[in-house]
Amino acid sequence: MPASASPAPGESPRGQERPRRPAWVYGEGQEPDPRYVLANERTFLAWVRTSLALLAGGVALSSLGVPEPTWLRLTLVVVLVLLGGLTTAVALARWACVERAMRTGRPLPAFGLGLLMTAAVVGVSLLLAVVVLLGA
Repeated sequence: MPASASPAPGESPRGQERPRRPAWVYGEGQEPDPRYVLANERTFLAWVRTSLALLAGGVALSSLGVPEPTWLRLTLVVVLVLLGGLTTAVALARWACVERAMRTGRPLPAFGLGLLMTAAVVGVSLLLAVVVLLGA
């Protein structure tokens, strides 16, 4: 490699390939089609954005002081904040499982995160409906 050329992605400046992290994801199998790898990464980032929205909703409810009664507001805030953190953790685990499945040629994992989010959104919606009914 000429002195002025930059190293290729995944290579160190001396031409040796750097190990990819985390090793438990990249440690086996073959490199899948980059389009699928990038799609998996975009999906992970979409779940992170969802997580940030849940956290923002919890912070907004806490800051605005609505709804009343206070116990219900605090319950909603805690549920939204915990759900935001849990969503990020589960999204990372799903990204890793999908990546390993693609690398090893195994079937993709089930979509449990969608079920979790559906149940959570329905639960929060029901709590907000109670708030609206109590405030009316």
